[in-house]
Amino acid sequence: MVTFSKQIKEGTKKSHSAAENTKFVAGFLRGVVDPEKYSRLIANFYYVYDTMEQRIDETKDPLAEVLQSWSADLNRTSTLERDLRYYYGPMWRDKLEPSEACNKYCSRINDIAEKDPYLLIAHHYTRYIGDLSGGQILKGIAEKALQPLDGEGLHFYEFPRIEDAKEWKTNYRQVLDTLELDDAMKDALIEEANNAFRLNMYLFDEVEGSATKSLWKIFLGFIKGGN
Repeated sequence: MVTFSKQIKEGTKKSHSAAENTKFVAGFLRGVVDPEKYSRLIANFYYVYDTMEQRIDETKDPLAEVLQSWSADLNRTSTLERDLRYYYGPMWRDKLEPSEACNKYCSRINDIAEKDPYLLIAHHYTRYIGDLSGGQILKGIAEKALQPLDGEGLHFYEFPRIEDAKEWKTNYRQVLDTLELDDAMKDALIEEANNAFRLNMYLFDEVEGSATKSLWKIFLGFIKGGN
C-alpha cells in the first residue's frame, strides 16, 4: 500500500518542477538574485506565513490540529520580521503592503481555514517541507549574491530548533501517514497542494513582472479541483 506521504510527493512532482523552473527561482538557483526583487518576495512571504500560522494556531479541526505541535520548530513569521527590519528599516510595517498575488494566496488560506480546515495540511506541507529541503542551499546562494551585513537578512532560512532536517522530515511524513484520511480527502489534499504551488508560482512571476500567465493557471486549478 502506498503511503499518503508518497502519494502527495508524487502527486505534486510536476508542480514542484514547474515552480523550480519559474524565471525567478531558476535565476536564484544560478546565483542571480536581485536585492529589490528578493526583499519584495520575502515581504509577501511575511503576509503568507503570518496568515497561515494564525489560521493553524486558531484551528479546532482534529486533523489540522496536528500542525500545531510543529509550530515552535517551523514558524517563520518572527524570522521574516527580523529580515524585513534589515531590508526596510525599523518602520518596515509602514512601508509595505501585500501584493495582488499575495492577497490571493492569503485569501485562499483564509477560505479553506473556514470551510475545509484540514486542507491547511496541504499548504503547510508545500511551504515548510520546501523550506527545510532547500533552505540551506538557498541561504548560501542568497548570502553570496546579496552579501548582507553580519549574517542579517537571511533568518528566514534558519531553523535553530531542528538539528537534522532529514530526520525531521522523515518524522513529519510518518505523522502524515497516520492521519485518518479517506481517499476523497487524500485527493483533495493533493489537489490543494498543487494549488499552493500555483499560488507560489504567481508570487514568483509577479516579482518578475509576468504574473498574468500564473494567475490563469491558478484559476484553472481551482476550477479543476472544484474549489
